[in-house]
Amino acid sequence: MATVNELSATARPKAGKGAARAVRREGRVPGVIYGDSKAPISISLDFNELRQKIYAGHFLTTVFQVEVDGTKHRVIPRDFQLDPVKDQPIHVDFLRLGEGATVRVRVPIHVKNADLAPGIKRGGTVNIVTHTISIQCPADDIPQAFDVDLTGLEINYSRHLSDIQLPKNIKVLEHGDITLVTIVPPSGYAEEMKQAAEAAAQAAAAAETAAAAPAAATGAPGAAPAAPAGAPEKK
Repeated sequence: MATVNELSATARPKAGKGAARAVRREGRVPGVIYGDSKAPISISLDFNELRQKIYAGHFLTTVFQVEVDGTKHRVIPRDFQLDPVKDQPIHVDFLRLGEGATVRVRVPIHVKNADLAPGIKRGGTVNIVTHTISIQCPADDIPQAFDVDLTGLEINYSRHLSDIQLPKNIKVLEHGDITLVTIVPPSGYAEEMKQAAEAAAQAAAAAETAAAAPAAATGAPGAAPAAPAGAPEKK
């Protein structure tokens, strides 16, 4: 379920690229709080504190209490930008949450019991096809992850959206029964299966030939026995 974390921020009187660059030079990250039919607030946050929250995981599915100059705002992060070179946060957007608010979020999937999948024991590899599931749910009931159980899964088989149980208060926004996880075969598996099929076909053909040999030697059932050598021909 959603957990509430604290963040402290300072209102910044100016917006725009120039003001944002000035904030970053001070070791802070510019951001904005918007939504709930209220005016947006331009803010700045401590760089180290925000970076720690982002890299701790589940940042975009966590409800925060952001205190801005003594006033607390209940929010959820909507987006954040990272520097393309340094991979450090340079901007963050927060959506203000009203009472009983519902939100759209992407919740990650979590693979479990891979060691109980026969396909893995035979050398297969887990391939996560869909990393997150788009849902709509109450802001206070955001799941941290959806478990995908691989127990009994063979090579070339998959788990789909219909294979996991979802809480009743969640609305899935995906289209169709999407594939979540599949077990892909190891290198050379297809050639190995081809050779096994060919060997099985050859064995079946050999068995059929062996079964037909005695019948050919004794003749077809119901046929007259062959005349002994030297017997007079009937007229």
